Amino acid sequence: MSKLRFQALHDVQHRPAVTFESLGRPSSLYKSSVFGEQAMRQYLSKSTFDSVQTAIRKGDNIDRITADAIATGMKSWALEKGATHYTHWFQPLTGATAEKHDAFFEVTPGGHVIDKFDGAQLAQQEPDASSFPHGGIRNTFEARGYTAWDPTSPAFIYDNTLCIPTVFVAYTGEALDFKTPLLKALNVIDEAATDVARYFNKNVNKVTATLGWEQEFFLVDASLAAARPDLTLTGRTLLGHAAAKGQQLDDHYFGSIPIRVLAYLKELEQECLLLGIPVKTRHNEVAPNQFEMAPVYEEANLAVDHNALLMDIMQKVAQRHHFKVLFHEKPFDGINGSGKHNNWSLATDTGVNLLSPGSTPMKNLQFLTFFVNTIKAVYEHESLLRASIASAGNDYRLGANEAPPAIISVFIGSQLTRVLDELEKVTDGKLSPQEKTELKLNVIGKIPEILLDNTDRNRTSPFAFTGNKFEFRAVGATANCANPMTVLNAIVAQQLIAFKKEVDTLVDTKDMKKDDAIFNVLREYIKDSKKIRFEGDGYGESWEKEAKKRKLSNNRTTVEALKARVSKASVALFDSLQIMNTVEIQARYEIELEEYVKRIQIESRVLGDVARNHIIPTALRYQNVLIDNVRGLKDIYGDDYTAFAKAQTSIIKALSNHIASINTLITEMIDVRKKSNGLELEKKAGDYADKVKPYFELIRKQCDKLELLVEDDLWPLPKYRELLFVN
Repeated sequence: MSKLRFQALHDVQHRPAVTFESLGRPSSLYKSSVFGEQAMRQYLSKSTFDSVQTAIRKGDNIDRITADAIATGMKSWALEKGATHYTHWFQPLTGATAEKHDAFFEVTPGGHVIDKFDGAQLAQQEPDASSFPHGGIRNTFEARGYTAWDPTSPAFIYDNTLCIPTVFVAYTGEALDFKTPLLKALNVIDEAATDVARYFNKNVNKVTATLGWEQEFFLVDASLAAARPDLTLTGRTLLGHAAAKGQQLDDHYFGSIPIRVLAYLKELEQECLLLGIPVKTRHNEVAPNQFEMAPVYEEANLAVDHNALLMDIMQKVAQRHHFKVLFHEKPFDGINGSGKHNNWSLATDTGVNLLSPGSTPMKNLQFLTFFVNTIKAVYEHESLLRASIASAGNDYRLGANEAPPAIISVFIGSQLTRVLDELEKVTDGKLSPQEKTELKLNVIGKIPEILLDNTDRNRTSPFAFTGNKFEFRAVGATANCANPMTVLNAIVAQQLIAFKKEVDTLVDTKDMKKDDAIFNVLREYIKDSKKIRFEGDGYGESWEKEAKKRKLSNNRTTVEALKARVSKASVALFDSLQIMNTVEIQARYEIELEEYVKRIQIESRVLGDVARNHIIPTALRYQNVLIDNVRGLKDIYGDDYTAFAKAQTSIIKALSNHIASINTLITEMIDVRKKSNGLELEKKAGDYADKVKPYFELIRKQCDKLELLVEDDLWPLPKYRELLFVN
């Protein structure tokens, strides 16, 4: 056994018992480290507090005097909480969060030290923009970029630092982050949905897009992970034979949470409570050492911030419990990967979930309006929705028997399918009083409130209606939720705008009543979008064939999927809604292609290194042991030794064959990679997907065969049975 593997296993076996004491009741801890409404009321004047709330609700600008007053109150609160530094906390296009800490104190010309934090420091800072992905928006020598305060997401204290959520934009104004387009998309969906919601309730003044994410992840002992170069550098195991026992007994799912894991989750939840992250659910997932956490639903922008913050906190808390958190979508071969289901809905300021069926025909007509428009939006932009969740990691997961396929479809359940089929049959034109009554009683009235629990779950569907929300199940575990949420809210907003225009036209030019017009437009939308609805098994080949007939896209790789980002329809969508301009769209396309290439390139290099510098030398060492054994048998038995050395010589031959195959495949992979590196970005990405990546499975297969042949004590890397079953 290698010294590193031996030490890693020794560390696991001799870990001290982990205990954790809670600091109090959850309700007493919640948001105590957040400069939210309660803290603002205490540290701000009434006029300043009112200005902040107006800015949050209506998006009004905050003037410099008010900003100074807010900064003074925020500073006093933060210093009393023990904060020593402040930072603008933002989400650049790296997929991670970013921060630059500045101390509160300043030295005066007289040599005195004072605590300083004013409105200018609150509202804006200037980090280096050239060092973050920018997709050509900025030249390398043009470093200036700006972070600007987002008052809709409250400041918080973590690790004695006041963190101020901000947007991040270039000197010329283009968005360099995930948050800026999301905020614009949320504003557009608010306006579009509010206009439609007023068909049913004139008192609606605001519609909020809500999000509830479900974060899946693996926990691996930190020492074992450190002994695996592939886990350390890529976040997944590039080789490793499956353990004899995996998830086939279904005994881990919803099972008793291991003691050490529970101690970690308890401390993590306490940190979440302090920061106002409303984590409510924790449980074992299907695969060994896989778990899930999920919060109460929140406004989408805040939910995105909270998920990004949570992922950072998870890693920090894990260090204290000697764990490494794996967010990769497919860290282990042969068992389930990890997703981040995005549960999305729309809520009015009158307290109504627009995707929740009601108890009266009119409430159900409102529900059907938003329900059908969402389905129509997904149908019109299914390839863009697929692009929004594209990544190198998610390519390993999608369609891998525990995740939805790459084909985007909508599952709504048998009951709602029958309702839409009935509505589709409604006669054209105006509805007679008798037809309207019959429709409301026999169709719309058939959707009871209990439907919340009447819709089955289809785990093979990437976009499923689950009672009072749509669940976008195809989102990967590492993803920033802002990406799919920007796309989803944008396409639904565009659809609602078109819907209202069509309804108003029928009312104004055809002299139709509002209900008749709504029914007529919805009926056509149901017909138009029927191809996107699918209730069956998304894993079967028959669905692939059927989807092709329906002309639905099946973009299996990120490289194929990302092309939808820069299609004419996508550019027109974002540009018309003023969410992103052509420069910003093209930049994101290039950034995501570059990231794909770099991740596959890193995996290729790591795999070649581990196979040649760890696996092959180990196999040769074991082969020499067998050769010495055969020589010893020959010394004892002479020419008759072959009868006693048959098994050994067979293994020696197998070892040689696998070693030769690995070496040849690695050489070929490197040659292909070198040729690909000379191509322009799009062709390079295509080559990495189609020519470089296929070698991974071939090399892995040979290495995994060696793992079964080589003596366990010699094997250099922690095995699956150790990674997945040692707590």
